[in-house]
Amino acid sequence: MAAGRKIDDEFEARRCLLAAKRAGKKAGEWARSHGIDGRSLHAWKINFEQGRSHPLVVRRPAKTRPFASALVELVPRGAVTTPRARYVLEVSGARLEFGDDAATDTLRRVVEVLRSC
Repeated sequence: MAAGRKIDDEFEARRCLLAAKRAGKKAGEWARSHGIDGRSLHAWKINFEQGRSHPLVVRRPAKTRPFASALVELVPRGAVTTPRARYVLEVSGARLEFGDDAATDTLRRVVEVLRSC
């Protein structure tokens, strides 16, 4: 089963945790039943609990804790793609554009046609 979507912000996380509490369900169980990644909601819950007496009450962090620890959610993304180069060849008013993804056979045929001119 695929994980659901990530929680976008603190407001949404607090809303979801409150809804789970009202439904009498654990946060992860509630999240999965609503298409949300349970790990994401759990990470928010831990952050709220780490410096706040109640995870659903907003408080400013104490100024005496400049390096408070926090749980940071790391979610794998799709493969990183490198921008592909574009090449432009202009000869006698003719223009040919191709990129790194051009098929070798196609480029070979184009060069053969150019040689015959």
